[in-house]
Amino acid sequence: MVINMQDYLQVNMDEFLPLRDVVFNTLRQAILTGELKPGERLMEIHLANRLGVSRTPIREAIRKLELEGLVTMIPRRGAEVAQITEKSMNDVLEVRRALDALCVELACDRISDRELEQLKQACEGFEQAIKTQDAKQIAQADVALHDIIVQATGNQRLVQLINNLSEQMYRYRFEYIKDFSQHEKLVEEHRIIYESIVKKDKKTASMAAKLHIDNQEKAIIKQIRLDREKR
Repeated sequence: MVINMQDYLQVNMDEFLPLRDVVFNTLRQAILTGELKPGERLMEIHLANRLGVSRTPIREAIRKLELEGLVTMIPRRGAEVAQITEKSMNDVLEVRRALDALCVELACDRISDRELEQLKQACEGFEQAIKTQDAKQIAQADVALHDIIVQATGNQRLVQLINNLSEQMYRYRFEYIKDFSQHEKLVEEHRIIYESIVKKDKKTASMAAKLHIDNQEKAIIKQIRLDREKR
Protein backbone atom coordinates (compact mmCIF):
# COMPACT_ATOMS: atom_id res chain seq x y z
CA MET A 1 0.00 0.00 0.00
CA VAL A 2 1.37 3.39 -0.98
CA ILE A 3 -0.39 6.37 0.61
CA ASN A 4 1.26 9.75 0.84
CA MET A 5 -0.53 10.61 4.07
CA GLN A 6 1.61 13.69 4.66
CA ASP A 7 0.42 15.37 1.46
CA TYR A 8 -3.15 14.27 2.05
CA LEU A 9 -3.17 15.66 5.59
CA GLN A 10 -1.87 19.00 4.35
CA VAL A 11 -4.59 19.29 1.71
CA ASN A 12 -7.42 18.39 4.05
CA MET A 13 -6.24 20.18 7.18
CA ASP A 14 -6.44 23.39 5.15
CA GLU A 15 -10.12 22.59 4.71
CA PHE A 16 -10.53 22.09 8.48
CA LEU A 17 -11.47 18.42 8.19
CA PRO A 18 -11.34 16.39 11.42
CA LEU A 19 -8.56 13.80 11.53
CA ARG A 20 -11.07 10.93 11.45
CA ASP A 21 -12.42 12.24 8.13
CA VAL A 22 -8.91 12.59 6.70
CA VAL A 23 -8.18 8.97 7.62
CA PHE A 24 -11.55 7.80 6.26
CA ASN A 25 -11.08 9.61 2.94
CA THR A 26 -7.53 8.31 2.61
CA LEU A 27 -8.48 4.69 3.21
CA ARG A 28 -11.56 4.93 1.00
CA GLN A 29 -9.51 6.36 -1.87
CA ALA A 30 -6.95 3.58 -1.43
CA ILE A 31 -9.72 0.98 -1.72
CA LEU A 32 -11.45 2.61 -4.68
CA THR A 33 -8.22 2.86 -6.68
CA GLY A 34 -7.03 -0.63 -5.78
CA GLU A 35 -4.07 0.44 -3.62
CA LEU A 36 -5.77 -1.60 -0.91
CA LYS A 37 -6.76 -4.75 -2.75
CA PRO A 38 -9.91 -6.90 -2.37
CA GLY A 39 -9.45 -9.37 0.46
CA GLU A 40 -6.56 -7.42 2.02
CA ARG A 41 -6.76 -7.37 5.82
CA LEU A 42 -7.04 -3.98 7.50
CA MET A 43 -4.87 -4.27 10.60
CA GLU A 44 -5.54 -1.32 12.92
CA ILE A 45 -2.05 -1.20 14.41
CA HIS A 46 -0.35 -1.51 11.03
CA LEU A 47 -2.52 1.22 9.45
CA ALA A 48 -2.13 3.51 12.47
CA ASN A 49 1.65 3.21 12.27
CA ARG A 50 1.66 3.64 8.51
CA LEU A 51 -0.50 6.76 8.61
CA GLY A 52 1.00 8.20 11.76
CA VAL A 53 -2.25 8.32 13.75
CA SER A 54 -3.78 6.54 16.74
CA ARG A 55 -5.98 3.46 16.36
CA THR A 56 -9.18 5.38 17.19
CA PRO A 57 -9.63 7.20 13.82
CA ILE A 58 -8.61 3.99 12.04
CA ARG A 59 -11.34 2.07 13.87
CA GLU A 60 -13.92 4.77 13.11
CA ALA A 61 -12.93 4.83 9.44
CA ILE A 62 -13.25 1.05 9.14
CA ARG A 63 -16.76 1.18 10.61
CA LYS A 64 -17.82 3.83 8.07
CA LEU A 65 -16.24 1.88 5.22
CA GLU A 66 -18.19 -1.19 6.30
CA LEU A 67 -21.43 0.81 6.08
CA GLU A 68 -20.49 1.82 2.53
CA GLY A 69 -19.91 -1.80 1.58
CA LEU A 70 -16.21 -1.26 0.95
CA VAL A 71 -15.07 -3.27 3.99
CA THR A 72 -16.27 -6.64 5.29
CA MET A 73 -15.94 -7.89 8.87
CA ILE A 74 -14.84 -11.53 8.92
CA PRO A 75 -15.25 -13.63 12.11
CA ARG A 76 -11.88 -14.34 13.76
CA ARG A 77 -10.08 -12.37 11.04
CA GLY A 78 -11.35 -8.85 11.49
CA ALA A 79 -11.77 -6.25 8.77
CA GLU A 80 -10.77 -6.74 5.18
CA VAL A 81 -11.37 -4.94 1.91
CA ALA A 82 -14.62 -6.19 0.38
CA GLN A 83 -14.25 -8.49 -2.58
CA ILE A 84 -15.42 -7.37 -6.00
CA THR A 85 -17.88 -10.16 -6.75
CA GLU A 86 -20.05 -10.70 -9.80
CA LYS A 87 -23.16 -10.39 -7.62
CA SER A 88 -22.15 -7.08 -6.01
CA MET A 89 -21.10 -5.68 -9.38
CA ASN A 90 -24.30 -6.82 -11.09
CA ASP A 91 -26.41 -5.22 -8.35
CA VAL A 92 -24.72 -1.84 -8.83
CA LEU A 93 -24.45 -1.89 -12.63
CA GLU A 94 -28.03 -3.09 -13.07
CA VAL A 95 -29.29 0.04 -11.32
CA ARG A 96 -26.73 2.31 -12.97
CA ARG A 97 -27.65 0.99 -16.44
CA ALA A 98 -31.27 2.05 -15.99
CA LEU A 99 -30.34 5.41 -14.45
CA ASP A 100 -27.79 6.25 -17.16
CA ALA A 101 -30.33 5.50 -19.89
CA LEU A 102 -32.81 7.82 -18.18
CA CYS A 103 -30.15 10.52 -17.79
CA VAL A 104 -29.24 10.66 -21.48
CA GLU A 105 -32.91 10.68 -22.49
CA LEU A 106 -33.64 13.63 -20.19
CA ALA A 107 -30.45 15.36 -21.29
CA CYS A 108 -31.63 15.19 -24.91
CA ASP A 109 -34.56 17.43 -23.90
CA ARG A 110 -32.99 19.60 -21.24
CA ILE A 111 -29.29 20.11 -21.83
CA SER A 112 -28.29 23.75 -22.34
CA ASP A 113 -25.92 25.07 -24.99
CA ARG A 114 -23.38 25.77 -22.26
CA GLU A 115 -23.62 22.19 -20.95
CA LEU A 116 -23.31 20.83 -24.49
CA GLU A 117 -20.07 22.72 -24.90
CA GLN A 118 -18.88 21.41 -21.54
CA LEU A 119 -19.75 17.87 -22.64
CA LYS A 120 -17.82 18.31 -25.87
CA GLN A 121 -14.80 19.55 -23.91
CA ALA A 122 -15.16 16.64 -21.46
CA CYS A 123 -15.08 14.16 -24.35
CA GLU A 124 -11.91 15.81 -25.63
CA GLY A 125 -10.50 15.85 -22.11
CA PHE A 126 -11.14 12.14 -21.77
CA GLU A 127 -9.28 11.46 -25.01
CA GLN A 128 -6.33 13.46 -23.70
CA ALA A 129 -6.43 11.57 -20.40
CA ILE A 130 -6.30 8.27 -22.30
CA LYS A 131 -2.95 9.28 -23.76
CA THR A 132 -1.44 9.60 -20.28
CA GLN A 133 -2.18 5.93 -19.47
CA ASP A 134 -2.71 7.11 -15.89
CA ALA A 135 -5.71 5.11 -14.65
CA LYS A 136 -6.57 7.60 -11.90
CA GLN A 137 -6.55 10.55 -14.31
CA ILE A 138 -8.62 8.61 -16.85
CA ALA A 139 -11.18 7.62 -14.21
CA GLN A 140 -11.50 11.24 -13.07
CA ALA A 141 -12.03 12.40 -16.67
CA ASP A 142 -14.69 9.72 -17.14
CA VAL A 143 -16.50 10.77 -13.96
CA ALA A 144 -16.40 14.45 -15.03
CA LEU A 145 -17.94 13.61 -18.40
CA HIS A 146 -20.81 11.59 -16.94
CA ASP A 147 -21.43 14.19 -14.22
CA ILE A 148 -22.21 16.79 -16.89
CA ILE A 149 -24.90 14.54 -18.37
CA VAL A 150 -26.37 13.84 -14.93
CA GLN A 151 -26.51 17.54 -14.02
CA ALA A 152 -28.06 18.33 -17.41
CA THR A 153 -31.17 16.32 -16.45
CA GLY A 154 -32.11 19.04 -13.98
CA ASN A 155 -33.60 16.31 -11.78
CA GLN A 156 -32.19 16.57 -8.27
CA ARG A 157 -33.69 13.26 -7.12
CA LEU A 158 -31.93 11.53 -9.99
CA VAL A 159 -28.69 13.33 -9.17
CA GLN A 160 -28.96 12.14 -5.54
CA LEU A 161 -29.60 8.54 -6.58
CA ILE A 162 -26.54 8.49 -8.82
CA ASN A 163 -24.40 10.20 -6.18
CA ASN A 164 -25.38 7.44 -3.74
CA LEU A 165 -23.99 4.88 -6.18
CA SER A 166 -20.93 6.91 -7.09
CA GLU A 167 -18.42 5.37 -4.68
CA GLN A 168 -19.22 1.77 -5.62
CA MET A 169 -19.44 2.74 -9.28
CA TYR A 170 -16.01 4.37 -9.13
CA ARG A 171 -14.50 1.12 -7.88
CA TYR A 172 -15.89 -0.86 -10.82
CA ARG A 173 -15.07 1.92 -13.27
CA PHE A 174 -11.49 1.91 -12.07
CA GLU A 175 -11.19 -1.86 -12.60
CA TYR A 176 -12.45 -1.41 -16.15
CA ILE A 177 -10.22 1.54 -16.95
CA LYS A 178 -7.11 -0.33 -15.82
CA ASP A 179 -7.61 -2.51 -18.93
CA PHE A 180 -5.92 -0.31 -21.55
CA SER A 181 -7.29 -2.47 -24.39
CA GLN A 182 -10.75 -1.00 -23.69
CA HIS A 183 -9.78 2.65 -24.01
CA GLU A 184 -10.53 3.19 -27.69
CA LYS A 185 -13.92 1.56 -27.22
CA LEU A 186 -14.64 3.98 -24.38
CA VAL A 187 -13.74 6.97 -26.54
CA GLU A 188 -16.08 5.76 -29.30
CA GLU A 189 -18.95 5.13 -26.86
CA HIS A 190 -18.59 8.62 -25.41
CA ARG A 191 -18.60 10.10 -28.90
CA ILE A 192 -21.84 8.30 -29.82
CA ILE A 193 -23.53 9.41 -26.60
CA TYR A 194 -22.45 13.02 -27.14
CA GLU A 195 -23.57 13.12 -30.79
CA SER A 196 -26.90 11.51 -29.91
CA ILE A 197 -27.58 14.16 -27.27
CA VAL A 198 -26.64 16.93 -29.73
CA LYS A 199 -29.18 15.46 -32.22
CA LYS A 200 -31.73 14.90 -29.43
CA ASP A 201 -31.86 11.27 -30.54
CA LYS A 202 -33.18 9.64 -27.36
CA LYS A 203 -33.30 6.10 -28.75
CA THR A 204 -29.66 6.04 -29.88
CA ALA A 205 -28.49 7.84 -26.74
CA SER A 206 -30.29 5.35 -24.49
CA MET A 207 -28.97 2.33 -26.40
CA ALA A 208 -25.43 3.74 -26.31
CA ALA A 209 -25.61 4.42 -22.55
CA LYS A 210 -26.80 0.86 -21.88
CA LEU A 211 -24.12 -0.62 -24.12
CA HIS A 212 -21.54 1.49 -22.29
CA ILE A 213 -22.47 -0.22 -19.00
CA ASP A 214 -22.86 -3.67 -20.60
CA ASN A 215 -19.31 -3.53 -21.95
CA GLN A 216 -17.99 -2.54 -18.53
CA GLU A 217 -19.82 -5.46 -16.98
CA LYS A 218 -18.37 -7.99 -19.45
CA ALA A 219 -14.83 -6.71 -19.00
CA ILE A 220 -15.02 -6.68 -15.20
CA ILE A 221 -16.54 -10.17 -15.04
CA LYS A 222 -13.64 -11.40 -17.18
CA GLN A 223 -11.19 -9.77 -14.75
CA ILE A 224 -12.96 -11.17 -11.68
CA ARG A 225 -12.79 -14.70 -13.11
CA LEU A 226 -9.12 -14.32 -14.01
CA ASP A 227 -8.35 -13.13 -10.48
CA ARG A 228 -10.30 -16.08 -9.06
CA GLU A 229 -8.25 -18.54 -11.12
CA LYS A 230 -5.00 -17.02 -9.82
CA ARG A 231 -5.98 -17.53 -6.17
